[in-house]
Amino acid sequence: MPTCDTCGNDYDKVLFITGHDGGSYTFDSLECAIHRLAPTCEHCGCRIIGHGVEADGRMFCCAHCAGQVGVTAVADRA
Repeated sequence: MPTCDTCGNDYDKVLFITGHDGGSYTFDSLECAIHRLAPTCEHCGCRIIGHGVEADGRMFCCAHCAGQVGVTAVADRA
């Protein structure tokens, strides 16, 4: 039975994910996949689930967090 790469759980209905880096991963839940693969906000440290914002190669969960570190050229919506 496949084993989750994050928590080690043996589960028969796993998710197989191939990353943009060519890595291959096995997860027993979306929660484990997010914990392992989702980028983190450079300001608050939360996992970015969804689009987030990117400025100068730095990732933030929202424009507010980007603004907290001086990035002003981003907006959550137009």
